[in-house]
Amino acid sequence: MTDHDFDAGILTAVTHRPWTLPESPWVMTQTWRDLLFAHWRVDEQVLRAKIPAAFRLDLFDGAAYVGVVPFRMTNVAPRGVPSLPGMSEFPELNVRTYVRVGDKAGVYFFSLDAANALAVRTARTLLNLPYFQAAMSVSPIAEAFAYQSRREADGAEFVATYGPVGPGSIPAAGTLEYFLTERYCLYNLDRRGRPYRMDIHHPPWTLQPARAELLRNTMADASGIALPDQPPLLHFSARQDMVAWGPAGIT
Repeated sequence: MTDHDFDAGILTAVTHRPWTLPESPWVMTQTWRDLLFAHWRVDEQVLRAKIPAAFRLDLFDGAAYVGVVPFRMTNVAPRGVPSLPGMSEFPELNVRTYVRVGDKAGVYFFSLDAANALAVRTARTLLNLPYFQAAMSVSPIAEAFAYQSRREADGAEFVATYGPVGPGSIPAAGTLEYFLTERYCLYNLDRRGRPYRMDIHHPPWTLQPARAELLRNTMADASGIALPDQPPLLHFSARQDMVAWGPAGIT
């Protein structure tokens, strides 16, 4: 058994949420650590063609964004189950954009890579999420992190060093940083092609300005998305505790 240091106090901090918590019980915990948000502005027409029709691409000031998000996961466990060695801690890497259904803004994932075969199989089976097994490592280096990931299926790679370069703050509503991070659900299609929403809860994000050297990044290319040849918008977050609910169908 490993230490389970999940902060259960987040469940009482709800005034920042854009909608109320689901009435049903949450089903699992996760803690996201040493996270980099790297965002690029991308042609919205390219993204619209890759988003299921049930979801509306969400724009900020008329612009669409794609994020590549490397981090570490800990405290990954179903409700009431302790953290287990080799199961509850592993690196993860997401490629994502932003969608909404009605007034609920959420995240849509083009891919999720993880260094945990069971987590990959479970998420694919239960949620139909595009998870992939990858060889991954994260190492602290002089107030930064060295991150490497190579997907087994097609060789998609992410190799970078990154870290914070300033104090943290909570983004204000209406800012681009708020738009890119303050989202409390994901959207996807189940195995029968039916849309669903999966609610999550966490405290407001504390973001720090970040620096990053992206040595190799073919993650978006693997999903048929060409990132522009320009520096990304970068933010760092040291830790975020969250709970998730099971998927709920959208009518």
